[in-house]
Amino acid sequence: MSEVSPDRYVDRKRWAWALSPIWICMPLMGIGLASITGAGGWNWLTLVVWYVGLPLADLAIGSDANNPPESVVERLDRDRYYRILTYITVPVHYVILIVAAWYAATRPLSVSSFVGLTLSVGLISGLAINTGHELGHKKTAVERWLAKIVLAVVGYGHFYIEHNRGHHRDVATPEDPASARLGENLYRFAARETPGAWRRAWHSEAVRLARKGQGVWSLHNEVVQPLVMTVVLYAALLAVFGRTMLIFLPLQAAFGWWQLTTANFIEHYGLLRQRAADGRYERCRPEHSWNANHIATNVILFHLQRHSDHHANPTRRYQSLRTFEGLPELPSGYPAMFALACVPWAWRRVMDPRVIAWARGDLSKINVAPKLSAKRRARYQRIAAAA
Repeated sequence: MSEVSPDRYVDRKRWAWALSPIWICMPLMGIGLASITGAGGWNWLTLVVWYVGLPLADLAIGSDANNPPESVVERLDRDRYYRILTYITVPVHYVILIVAAWYAATRPLSVSSFVGLTLSVGLISGLAINTGHELGHKKTAVERWLAKIVLAVVGYGHFYIEHNRGHHRDVATPEDPASARLGENLYRFAARETPGAWRRAWHSEAVRLARKGQGVWSLHNEVVQPLVMTVVLYAALLAVFGRTMLIFLPLQAAFGWWQLTTANFIEHYGLLRQRAADGRYERCRPEHSWNANHIATNVILFHLQRHSDHHANPTRRYQSLRTFEGLPELPSGYPAMFALACVPWAWRRVMDPRVIAWARGDLSKINVAPKLSAKRRARYQRIAAAA
């Protein structure tokens, strides 16, 4: 792409970014339609749009490989419009959870309607982690606190520490519980990633606080801070809306956690940073993350799918993230890839050849699951030989 004058550059997706805080209101739209029509099936609207509508939109609208010129990044960074969108998204997540909790507790929902509503809210609660991800990488105190506040919605506040200090340090290595290995399916990955992320976050904070002479069980602990917010929020909802919350809140939170786990699974699957002569891993580069330029899903996810540039430049704001030639590219946006990851044999058929092709057939340059069957290892060797 040729360089554009900073004065003439226009972000063609500028107003489309507003879809990020609008899209997450989908459960409220489902509630409204269910109330108007009396058809409880509308409570499944969010899931249908995510797993069916958005993949079709990605296919129809296509991809965008345009980058903002480096000369305009500073101007984009100063533009408060982009920040305001992330700020607005934080209270919207709270409104969605509270309204949905009220609806679940006060309406005679069928089991199907209740499950559809709860999973829809959980999916959106999972996207609260995406909002916290964007805000938590920034340097201002306001944005960092907003990250903790929004992560409290889904009870995943330790992500604020684990992701920044753990995942970004160890990404695309066998040491990272949040980087999936070739041959590992989503369910085995989840059993490793979820507890591993918690342990790494807690250990990181314990070390930091010990250096400062502060106790780990205190409000100085940045894992405890959002956890306290979650406890207060959920206790208040339980007190106001009653026993229904004992099912609704943990189920939506668990499904929200599942969204993060699935995202982590697809974002670095099989990719490996190499060790240098001194035994240290090479610096994380764009090619150590799977990238996706699909327009429809990128504008509702704050450009999360341009994950390659994010890991190479973690503090770069979403509107300025770039794509590069030669990156590992996902065949579709995250919603379609999330669905694919849930079917291990289909995931392997689509993604394993891509990983091996990225490594040019050299299995030593791939993050391979250590406990592969002889049959699976032989299959990889055949693919590698062909590559």
